[in-house]
Amino acid sequence: MVIILKSNPNKKQLDNLLSWLKSMNLGIHMSEGANTTLIGLIGDTSGVDMELINALDIVETVKRIQEPYKNANRKFHPDSTVVDINGVKLGDGNFQIIAGPCSVESEEQICQVALAVKEAGATLYRGGAFKPRTSPYAFQGMREEGINLLLEAKKVSGLPIVTEVMDISHLPLFENVDVIQVGARNMQNFELLKELGTLKKPILLKRGLSSTLQEFLMSAEYIMAGGNNNVILCERGIRTFETSTRNTLDLASIPLLKSLTHLPVIVDPSHATGIARLVKPMALAAAACGADGLMIEVHNDPAHALCDGAQSLTPEAFKDVADAVKAILPYSFKGAK
Repeated sequence: MVIILKSNPNKKQLDNLLSWLKSMNLGIHMSEGANTTLIGLIGDTSGVDMELINALDIVETVKRIQEPYKNANRKFHPDSTVVDINGVKLGDGNFQIIAGPCSVESEEQICQVALAVKEAGATLYRGGAFKPRTSPYAFQGMREEGINLLLEAKKVSGLPIVTEVMDISHLPLFENVDVIQVGARNMQNFELLKELGTLKKPILLKRGLSSTLQEFLMSAEYIMAGGNNNVILCERGIRTFETSTRNTLDLASIPLLKSLTHLPVIVDPSHATGIARLVKPMALAAAACGADGLMIEVHNDPAHALCDGAQSLTPEAFKDVADAVKAILPYSFKGAK
């Protein structure tokens, strides 16, 4: 349920209203916009008398929200969220590009690519230390050593780092990581999501392979219900009957998500297609339909990459993509709210 207040509500009446609502064991989320103040009620609102609240002098109107996600719902929070990543702002017109290799392989590789993508226009640096792989025999990542190498690349380049967590037990290793990524396979690892909700660190949440948008937003809700509102959503393609590409990039999800939630939405065209030559057109399409950013895999030697070389761009190809994307940003879709 959402209570929309009139401009400049009487403080005493507002305090009395909030005290009454709290007495019914309801969670309260206040959202103050430029012209409107909303009170979002979270919990069992079946016993709340809408007509009584509507009759109060300070109340403009009352609406009952049907969607099961509350904290992530744009109806509760009309203004778009901006996530601050150590000074790099993402969301609400702040477009950022996250780039880097699929996996950390060596100090030379991870530092060389960091400098190259920064020069080409990346503002955050990605790299996998823990790698969830379909085959148990495939390269699983350098784990703790990989995180240490990412931190070294951060020192060299100055870029904030993004890397994936796979298990709650690994979280102590992520203390100095700027953005913790939750991969597609862990999107509904609810115990992990609840633990991430206790942190204040930005979380990049990838959409599951076969997840609906409501399931995606409910996973974000798990994190936000714990008190962490620094959530970035990432569309990375879904599994369909098509086998020509690794996944099918759901471009329609971007403006739709932006209308449903206030959270930033970025796109990973590398995992969505699995084919390096398709990354540029899909990156341009994602930017055009309103994405808040991109996540692109870049490797200094894709042919010999230990993981996902076929979808990785060279630093030179990445610069071409970054320049093309920046050129169309002024014309991107901004209407879905």
